[in-house]
Amino acid sequence: MNKRTLVLFGAAIGLVLVGGVVGWWGHTAGGDVTIQETQIETEQGTIDGYLYVPPEAAADDLAPGVLAIHGYINSKETQAPFAIELARRGHVVLAIDQTGHGYSDPPAFSQGWGGPPALEYLSEHELVDPDRIAIEGHSMGGWASVAAAAAHPDSYESMVLAGSATGSSGAPTGNATFPRNLGVVYAEYDEFHRLMWGTESAPATPGSEKLQNVFGTDERIETGRIYGDFEAGTARALYQPSTTHPGTHHSPTAVAHVVEWIQRTTGGDTTLDPDDQIWHWKELGTAVSLFGGFLFLFPVIGTLSGTGPLASATRPLPEPVAERDRGWGLSVALTALLPVVTYYPLMLLGRQGLPVTALTPQNETNGIAVWMLGNAAIIAALVGVWHLRSDRTLADARARYGLDTGDGVGTLARSAAIAGGVALALLALLFAFDAVFRLDFRAWLLALKLPSALHLRVGLGYFPAFLAFFVALEVLLHGRLRTAATTESLRRALAENVALLAGPFVAFLGVQYGYLFATGALPVPLTALQTIIAFQFVGVLVGVGAVSTYSFHRTGRAWVGAVLNALLVTWLVVASQATHLPL
Repeated sequence: MNKRTLVLFGAAIGLVLVGGVVGWWGHTAGGDVTIQETQIETEQGTIDGYLYVPPEAAADDLAPGVLAIHGYINSKETQAPFAIELARRGHVVLAIDQTGHGYSDPPAFSQGWGGPPALEYLSEHELVDPDRIAIEGHSMGGWASVAAAAAHPDSYESMVLAGSATGSSGAPTGNATFPRNLGVVYAEYDEFHRLMWGTESAPATPGSEKLQNVFGTDERIETGRIYGDFEAGTARALYQPSTTHPGTHHSPTAVAHVVEWIQRTTGGDTTLDPDDQIWHWKELGTAVSLFGGFLFLFPVIGTLSGTGPLASATRPLPEPVAERDRGWGLSVALTALLPVVTYYPLMLLGRQGLPVTALTPQNETNGIAVWMLGNAAIIAALVGVWHLRSDRTLADARARYGLDTGDGVGTLARSAAIAGGVALALLALLFAFDAVFRLDFRAWLLALKLPSALHLRVGLGYFPAFLAFFVALEVLLHGRLRTAATTESLRRALAENVALLAGPFVAFLGVQYGYLFATGALPVPLTALQTIIAFQFVGVLVGVGAVSTYSFHRTGRAWVGAVLNALLVTWLVVASQATHLPL
């Protein structure tokens, strides 16, 4: 192991540790808040959660309680900003994984999205005052909150819907008396305005007839005004922070509104101003650790491919097959445009057209899988046409594309072993990180969680589709598009490939959100969920481009990069999605 590899190892581990310490400090409010892993047993399975316990909570001095519920294809960790700040103010907070999400048993959407059994559990907890319980839910977590309130109308005092609404997708309908003491924190640029409050734009929410019915008025709602009466349980207020739907659980302003409403209705320590917040340290720490974990991949790839019995799977870089001519420029343009152009159609086709089965039990992963397979087919066709127009034999092309198999099965097996070894090393690092700090690797919407046994089982069904895409991508990046300049310079290759993969999605999101901020609505509001998922595509494609390029330059072949990216992306996607069958 050379000095550069050791330095890279040290930097990666250092970032993970520093991020873990900072994240732990923010998550536990400097060690004052105890976070307990909690499992709620029901007749239909287990609901997993975190219980945030402030130091003053005791059986002889009951604390106010809060049930915090995340939205669709998220997990309990995204409720940390609300949970941290409310626990700092003396509330016992139960943040759950919705059914079918995180580590809760599937199927998704069952048991009122997990809300009713979670509220029952919290109301009976030995540290919680059953007369001072609030419910907070973001997005689909708001539907779970309303379902919980309808199932247990005497078990809560107030509710906050953050980026959510009553009466959507089967959630109970609201009115002037239900839910009790309702605060609505609805972003000025929320992408789901049609689904939630039935308006043509998010800024038009105060004029929503549906919202007005819940507020008991036929006039436009005044933002920040208190309607109704707290004692009677009919209090209502609307707040519109200047953020987006996913930004609502990552916004200091939104967090302050939630904290203030719950403090006003359930008590707790009111000496802390709602704007006095520390949750961002937890988010910063996990983001630093995520970057450290990503950096950790490269010295492991170098070590496994450069020494020992697996090193024979590598070879010198083949000669480039492309020159920067007009045909190469056209290939670059198509590579940049086609993934974005096909994004909405193929994602929606997979989500709606690919049935949920034991092999494909995750709706949104189905969309991603179909997008990958569609793009793999397009890449294969384009590269095939280009190859037929060249004078190279198939054997020569395979060698230059990095698809040769060396001594056959042995080379493929050793390549797979390198990729598997890197993935296992990252898994071990995350396992240790979770054991010490009780955190995952996370930056806002992008998170790498420890996979459960169910996630591993589900991942096996999706892995072949993901692998097909990444083999095709290897051929494209390191066959058709690799020039003399990117063969000689790893840094240049990394920069160009990362920009080529992630750059178009950055531009795509810039157009979508530029339109949203200008008009209050997305260009195609029905694609709101896929637009939000595209944020994760940016982060994933940055990683994919870097891992693919580095692996190819280290091994001279496509196999390590393709298998490793398929393993990592399958892991990341499946562990973060909702499972829709009771497996």
